[in-house]
Amino acid sequence: METKILITVLTVFLAIESGFAQNQEPTDSLTHELQEVIVTAKQPATKLVGSTLVSTIPGTNLADLGTALDVLAQLPMIKVQDNSVNVIGKSNIEIYIDGRPMRDESELQQLLSSNMKKVELLMAPGAAYESTTGAVLKITTRRNFVQGLSLTDQFQLQRRRKWSVMDYLALSYRIGNWEFFANGSINRNNSVNKGTTINTLDYKGEEAVVGSSQHNSFPTTTGAVKGGFNYSRGAQSFGAYYRYNPERGDFINSGSEWLDYNPAIAHDIDKRVRAHSHLASLYYENTFAEKYLLHFDGDFRSSCDANNVATTYPLSTTHAVNSTDKRTSTLWAGKLYLNFPLWNGEFTVGTQDSYTHTSLDYRMLNADISEYIPSSLTDARQTSAALYASWSRMFGNFSLSAGARYEYVDYDFKVNGERDDNISRRDHTVTPDLSLGYSFNEESQLSISYKMATVKPPYSQLTGSLNYTGIHEIEGGNPGLHDEKMHDIQLFGMWKGFMLQADYTRALDTYAFVKQVYPANNLQLIMHPVNIDVSAFYLYLVWSRPIRRWTPDVTVGMYRQWLQLDNNRYDKPIYSYYFDNTFSLPHGWSVTANISGSSQGDMHTNRFHGSWFTMDASVGKTFLNKSLTVKLTATDIFNTANNDWTMNTYGVFVDKRQSYDRRGVTLNIIYNFQPRKSKYKGSSAAEAEMKRL
Repeated sequence: METKILITVLTVFLAIESGFAQNQEPTDSLTHELQEVIVTAKQPATKLVGSTLVSTIPGTNLADLGTALDVLAQLPMIKVQDNSVNVIGKSNIEIYIDGRPMRDESELQQLLSSNMKKVELLMAPGAAYESTTGAVLKITTRRNFVQGLSLTDQFQLQRRRKWSVMDYLALSYRIGNWEFFANGSINRNNSVNKGTTINTLDYKGEEAVVGSSQHNSFPTTTGAVKGGFNYSRGAQSFGAYYRYNPERGDFINSGSEWLDYNPAIAHDIDKRVRAHSHLASLYYENTFAEKYLLHFDGDFRSSCDANNVATTYPLSTTHAVNSTDKRTSTLWAGKLYLNFPLWNGEFTVGTQDSYTHTSLDYRMLNADISEYIPSSLTDARQTSAALYASWSRMFGNFSLSAGARYEYVDYDFKVNGERDDNISRRDHTVTPDLSLGYSFNEESQLSISYKMATVKPPYSQLTGSLNYTGIHEIEGGNPGLHDEKMHDIQLFGMWKGFMLQADYTRALDTYAFVKQVYPANNLQLIMHPVNIDVSAFYLYLVWSRPIRRWTPDVTVGMYRQWLQLDNNRYDKPIYSYYFDNTFSLPHGWSVTANISGSSQGDMHTNRFHGSWFTMDASVGKTFLNKSLTVKLTATDIFNTANNDWTMNTYGVFVDKRQSYDRRGVTLNIIYNFQPRKSKYKGSSAAEAEMKRL
């Protein structure tokens, strides 16, 4: 039997809901085709091909585990938490299902594990992907096409501190060479988080303490409506779809604030969110002369996000603080590439171009607060044009891939209608990549790769506006953030039941959040991102050995960084373990029990507290020839997940204690009538720009 390999993601677990601290949004803050392998075995077959991990699913104990999320959680290098998929050490992940980009996490919930054929994890994406891409996850399904109507419906009921409910319905009709599809979903989610924040600093020669408590409730209702078509005949195919996403939310925080040792002042923060987005996508693909593959993708996206925030102090004479903000964005993008054999290998050449326009209209409606948090209108326009080429070839047991990407970016930034020449810029960048692998035999492989990348910060962090979060606290972006220049060297080794993964990164001008004193007439603290230089090293060792119907997986790892900021060092290593247990039982039953833990340590400017024992478990069963799947999942069973962290930057020490809404039970029911895959072969023309928006 082939041995199943599993490696888990410490960094994602510690960063709570983000891959990296630099990708987290501030709200008190810090919350970033290879050859097919076919085997018949009871355990997943995972092979290292170059710098890509290729896992086959049919015939393994994962095939009947439930959904694609359940399968991904058991594969090397991948961590799944609350339906979010992350890859170790990678902050920008692209996921493709049958060649098309995944647009929302629900797609993995609707994909049954029994319909998965192959999973490929590209840890060193080449020049064909934007330089911001940290890793690519490609899923190939094995569903057969049938004429007529198919239907999929999924219902999810979740109880944590509050009830949440979701329903998804998809219809597809295929006749001849045409396929028409439509789907829709509605999700009513309500989460509750609690915590306290204590800021200690020296202010005007004396110790000062700025504290606050939070009791956050965030009920949201989101929806999605999507429709489109595909046509495929011979070597030619094309298709298009349109998707509309509305969102309504009401954020409520009933907390308090205090300065030094004075009595706390109660406050209520009410935030109303009204947002929607439109997305239209099309593609064309054709193979001519039996070896030249031509592919084109085009995208248009527009969105609008409007917020109204009211902070009131019902038990004091402090005046209410009201503000509004409205963010609009537009994206036009196109991607064209040609693939053909060259020098006994595969060669790809293409271009990727986009135009992005985003604006933020922030209005502070309190006259006193507007003296240090003024209203502002920021406008950012970016034109990007890239050329790339990549080549790959097998030399016996050796595999080689190399590529390069040239990108021109024209970034124009305005504040209140006037161009800021210090921030606006034109850049020319070239980013190479190289990967070399060697296969000793079916059970032993080795790979080393190098990649240089230019990573642009998200537009939400490039804004110049400030947000009022308390009498003595402000949050904001930083329009002066530079693009990150990242160098990454990776080493993978597999031998029988063991896997070793080592990764060294050197990031110049990445960003991390800091808190410092803001110049004002009274004591004000600001949380915002700044550029930093950081080096990091990951080392993980995995062992797995199936024992009848039980597959235990043991992972031990370490993350260590080198960072110095304002004469403070942030280099305490983080050690972790992860113990997965999968039980494949008769009659379609499956059980999982996963235990994990980690030590206290630093990640960017945060020191995360240790969390030595957490546990999740699930039990599932398939019915009606695998058309019906029922699964019950319990998360954070013993309520032991630790989400606390501290930060010491520019003389301000922050102690954040928080209790996330993660402990609970979820029931999933999925029914598929004549399930089959979509034939949409389009991909995103500018995936990274969409994520930044």
